Amino acid sequence: MANCSRPNQPALLEALDPVFNLSAIRPVMNITTCTHVSTFFTLYGILGVDEKAQRLVTYIWLEFWWKNEFIVWDPVQCGTGKISLPRNKFWVPDIVINEFIEKNAAPYVPYLYLYSTGVMHDSQPVKVVSSCNLNIYTFPFDIQNCTLTFNSYIHSAKDIKILLGRSVARMTENSKKIMTTMGEWELLDITAHNFSIAAQYEDSSIDQLSFHIRVRRRPTLYVLNLLIPSCFLITVDLFSFLLPPQNVDRSSFKMTLILGYTVFLLIMNDMLPITGNTIPLINVFLSLCLALMVASLLETIFITNLLCFSACASPVPHWIKVFVLQILGCLVFLPQKTKEQRDADIQLSTVTAQCEVVEGPPEEKVPVVEDKTVVELRTLGRDLQAIRLQVEQQLKGSQTSEEWMQVGFIIDRLLFGLYILFISVSFITIIIIWVTSYNKT
Repeated sequence: MANCSRPNQPALLEALDPVFNLSAIRPVMNITTCTHVSTFFTLYGILGVDEKAQRLVTYIWLEFWWKNEFIVWDPVQCGTGKISLPRNKFWVPDIVINEFIEKNAAPYVPYLYLYSTGVMHDSQPVKVVSSCNLNIYTFPFDIQNCTLTFNSYIHSAKDIKILLGRSVARMTENSKKIMTTMGEWELLDITAHNFSIAAQYEDSSIDQLSFHIRVRRRPTLYVLNLLIPSCFLITVDLFSFLLPPQNVDRSSFKMTLILGYTVFLLIMNDMLPITGNTIPLINVFLSLCLALMVASLLETIFITNLLCFSACASPVPHWIKVFVLQILGCLVFLPQKTKEQRDADIQLSTVTAQCEVVEGPPEEKVPVVEDKTVVELRTLGRDLQAIRLQVEQQLKGSQTSEEWMQVGFIIDRLLFGLYILFISVSFITIIIIWVTSYNKT
């Protein structure tokens, strides 16, 4: 019992002077008495998450409460119920955070509070750079669960027992209320549990208190800068199948699209996580988009080659006629023309050409005085026009060329349908995984 000569702080400090000489020992009257240390913290800010180094950087306000059995005084006699004193004058519990991997860069607080009942209150800011097993498979819709484990570095559970000084619900509420960082991460909740582990060199255990901090990434930045542009480009590549391959250089268009997407990925490469544990789903998504564009280009090259060399190609094999022209043609709604339809088309083209040749341009009565050379030139022009029409009719009527072109159109439409099916299934699967993970609370 400290007796103060006057009700002021100098007198109280003088009365506490004998206690300062006991700062080297644990403040209990009986050595077998256990010191209960109440612990809690307030999460002030989430400064960053380093996926490559697998660490979480947070800023917390850490508080410890314990009882010093050597001290007690009358607050009326001494004029105050509490006083702040240098921490080096008292015994302080050696409680550490196991996941700490860097030195605390927060400002040092040299004082703590001492109450008239002997209760001591130590409060200090801590910049915690802690190791954390980060799972970024569902990046950027990921939720990370990092642990901060408090325990005494030397004392066993018989000497120091760590207790939860405040409910986790209140800790979570206060942390969300005062957090100043409104960046990439948001706090979901804080949970805690107390347990003991066996000591390394003694037949005793060490008391531990673990806090689990769950944080969720805000995905807006990555959706706007990575996912939406990729979806736009893959949509453009999808609709490029509607360009007629026999009239438009579709391959040049697709090649330009692939080049633009490659440059886009190089620019946005710094936004993607780097880790060796798992491959993030967004990397699979971006690689899938690029692979689909390359496959689309290869398909265009094949179809263009088939259409260009159809005129000089050999007759279509029978199995291709049956499988492609008849079966696949009906499947993609491009049925093969019957022989009667082809004959009717050829006959119509022939009759039209003959009518154009016979009719020709209207002849004017040639005056007798007109030179005979002009008449011969007109006749020669009509003959050349007839020859040209006959050649065009022969080219259009080539059955082999027409069948190969029909094969190309059927394969092009079939691959277009498979392309749509594969994109739909892949994207729906990835979206389901992302939504399921993001809604997990």
